[in-house]
Amino acid sequence: MTTTQVNQITNRLLDALPFKDREQLLANCEAIELIFGEVLYRANEPVLHVYFPTGGFISLVTSVDSSANLEVGLVGNEGILGVSLMLGVNVAPFYSLVQGAGSALRMTASSFLYELERSPALQLELKHYLYITMRQLAQTAICTRYHLVEARLARWLLMTQDRAHSDRFHVTHVFLAYILGVRRVGITKAANSLLKKKLISYKRGDITILDRAGLEAASCECYRVDKEIYERILA
Repeated sequence: MTTTQVNQITNRLLDALPFKDREQLLANCEAIELIFGEVLYRANEPVLHVYFPTGGFISLVTSVDSSANLEVGLVGNEGILGVSLMLGVNVAPFYSLVQGAGSALRMTASSFLYELERSPALQLELKHYLYITMRQLAQTAICTRYHLVEARLARWLLMTQDRAHSDRFHVTHVFLAYILGVRRVGITKAANSLLKKKLISYKRGDITILDRAGLEAASCECYRVDKEIYERILA
């Protein structure tokens, strides 16, 4: 990659690296476009590449049973997909689905492990990110168990807006029910409540955030906790 391309990188983990470490890592990356609905990993299958999203974002989904699934995380330009490799595990823990189309940097698992070995700064950055991921997984478990669907939906919309870098994005009620692990009627009821409060608008799968402050008030505490953890550890 050229110096101009290096200066345009917007992945926060890569931006935090010392210039020489980042330049060496970027030399082994290829710029790609993430396609909406594309499956990057399937659970329990080998991890062949790692991804640093710069524009798109990825949904991490786990199976509850043969007929239900639950989203346990989102990866946007604040993170990396494939961090389990640094633990010596080359098997994907989650089904990884592109939820927001956009740009990303991709490198092979072998190149990533080589760069990880030679760069203490990268090791430290990803250890911090792994800690954050563990905390956020625990927070998602708490949220799923104790909080109402409307508050969980508000949290998810805020998290998605942060990674989409836009007030508008596409998502259907069917997909929201799928990733939040609830019946479609529950999602419809929660979304209608947010519509009546004029926090969002919704038309043919296109959601627009109209009142972010109001949406934050409607969300559970989990959204604030997640952001505070990230900023405290990786600021």
